[in-house]
Amino acid sequence: MSLSVRSTLSANVVGSGPNGLAAAIVLARAGLRVRLWEGQDAAGGATRSGPLTLPGFVHDLGSAIHPLAISSPFFRELPLHAFGLRWIQPDVPLAHPLPGGATLLHRSLDETADGLGEDGPLYRRLMAPLVENWDDLMGEFLRPLLHLPAHPILLARFGIRALPPVTLLAKLFRTEKARALLGGLAAHSTLPLTSPATTAFGLMLGGAAHARGWPFPQGGAGELAAALVGYFKFLGGEITLGQPVQHLRELPTADITLLDVGPPALLKLAEGQLPERYAAQLRRFQYGPGAFKVDYALSGPLPWADSQVARAGTVHLGGDLASLTRAEAAPAHGKVDQRPYVLLAQHTLFDPSRAPAGQHTVWAYTHVPNASSQDALPELEAQIERSAPGFSTLILQCSVSTPATLQAWNPNLVGGDVGGGANSLGQLLSRPVLSAQPYRTPVKGVYLCSASTPPGGGVHGMAGYWAARLALRELRS
Repeated sequence: MSLSVRSTLSANVVGSGPNGLAAAIVLARAGLRVRLWEGQDAAGGATRSGPLTLPGFVHDLGSAIHPLAISSPFFRELPLHAFGLRWIQPDVPLAHPLPGGATLLHRSLDETADGLGEDGPLYRRLMAPLVENWDDLMGEFLRPLLHLPAHPILLARFGIRALPPVTLLAKLFRTEKARALLGGLAAHSTLPLTSPATTAFGLMLGGAAHARGWPFPQGGAGELAAALVGYFKFLGGEITLGQPVQHLRELPTADITLLDVGPPALLKLAEGQLPERYAAQLRRFQYGPGAFKVDYALSGPLPWADSQVARAGTVHLGGDLASLTRAEAAPAHGKVDQRPYVLLAQHTLFDPSRAPAGQHTVWAYTHVPNASSQDALPELEAQIERSAPGFSTLILQCSVSTPATLQAWNPNLVGGDVGGGANSLGQLLSRPVLSAQPYRTPVKGVYLCSASTPPGGGVHGMAGYWAARLALRELRS
């Protein structure tokens, strides 16, 4: 979509996370003069990397594994390779340690099914339609739920499987390997596993592993942001760093403004300009559990009890489905389970550029109550130690990020929620308000494009893409 009027129409984009960068690129490609405003000293939002522990160690400050970025319809059409992006693809995207041996989620659907024994045929039947129709499904998933589907039968078939709680789907499987694998995938939702639609998260992330993999950028997550910034500047876009925007009136006059911010920030930016009914809806927006994140510099690789776990880029720790269910119910009740669900990434097994020779990084986090001040480090480290005995003896230094730390670093991570808002079924439909065009605000020419709008959390840029497309259509009209 091109307006063919470069130098006459202009746009402001506030916030340079993946959604803000995606929006800025869409607008720049359409011929607008675009200025991107970022309060931090570096672009990328929560997709950045840098030093946190010792010299020579590169840590991902926010996101670490990117199945949705590699599957994003918009990112896939961009020439990011020409701007330095190199994806690293572990052949085993995920391992889930269990007392009897780890479950491995391979890139290959057949290899994964073979490893699940008697549950293999059912797993294959469940995942094969997703893998075979992955690009079409991504076109349906990564947009507002309230839309006219291009593939209604495909979407309906997925919905029938996806709407129940994952604990219900798991009853179809006989082995703990399969049940735990699905539970760990569904736990990315940050919802109690007994909640409706948790199956959708498990199926989507499992399908992503087989269809596109769970890759990460060589050199750190910040390389993805750097490639997006490089392409944006190539298109003529401009970026102002280190200048937080406190109110819309501080911005230069522009034809359209897109905001990669959450509802609380929108209330401040547009103070005095929002109708009370809309503002009340924003105030009712709910956030999910927070993240308690720890980054480690290690003297060697994690000493997994099951050596097969070292083949995986990502590891889910939490035991069997019953243990996962208990752990993921705890944050909703204001607690941290004694054996929490831990998401862990071991990048340096595949990307040695991130640490000095022979040394390693580990990125890990667990779910805690939103804005919790509880120290979850003992529980998190004990959970790693159970599957990697001797882990604690390898720690050279660690850096802890509490929910408060994460929000101070990135105001969009309210209470440490890294997904931009709770993923309850009702809020997936009203993100942040119930509307056919949830990106449009009541302020003329101002649009919201953060993870608090559809399709929600994850590094995919699609909220920015759809918001910018809407802004361009309405500008033309």
